[in-house]
Amino acid sequence: MWTRERFSDRRVAGMHLAAELGAFAEREDVVVLAFPRGGVPVGWEVARALGAPLDVLVVRKLGLPGHEELAMGAIASGGVRVINPDVVNMMHVPSAAIDEVVAHEIEELHRREQLYRGGRPLPDVRDRTVILVDDGVATGSTMLAAIRSLRTLAPRQIVVAVPVASVEAAHAIRTEADTLVVLSVPETFDSVGRWYADFRQTSDAEVRMLLTTARDQRRPGVSEPLAAGQRSE
Repeated sequence: MWTRERFSDRRVAGMHLAAELGAFAEREDVVVLAFPRGGVPVGWEVARALGAPLDVLVVRKLGLPGHEELAMGAIASGGVRVINPDVVNMMHVPSAAIDEVVAHEIEELHRREQLYRGGRPLPDVRDRTVILVDDGVATGSTMLAAIRSLRTLAPRQIVVAVPVASVEAAHAIRTEADTLVVLSVPETFDSVGRWYADFRQTSDAEVRMLLTTARDQRRPGVSEPLAAGQRSE
């Protein structure tokens, strides 16, 4: 279990997270699905350590109009929509404003699916163990949308694995996932970025590079991806 205050970066967080997932190593039924963009460097380390395939599950946060950093819900592939009624009611968000945000994020969800997968379908997860990975969970809305989206594909087990989560998000995830593996659940959370020394934005190019390397990593002669903190253009 993680006992230090912050992770140096996402790749290091993924290494520590993988150490808590040893029971899933070298199993043919396991697949790792990471959230783009920040979850992919974490998921890459998890998948490499477990000897499991890595892919992305595209989920989009529904930002509160005027305060986009605050999630009022999320959407995921398959038409799944999760709304946080506490945020919506507290901020008096009208239905029309929610629908406008949803429409915009659906376009972005489809763009990212094409960008990261290039038309490849989501891996077949029926009767498999899916490990869902992100770099952290603040409200839980995005993760809940992902879990509900995956349930429609009939996996045997859904394991959520994150380096850090808020107390509220951890509780919400435990009610819907089969297993939650989290290294740190601080009482005072603030934001995911607070718990990383290096929380620079993960680029689309880095996501594509990591996914390509993950698909090819069992072939001889494949180079390691860029070290944590390096930029890919």
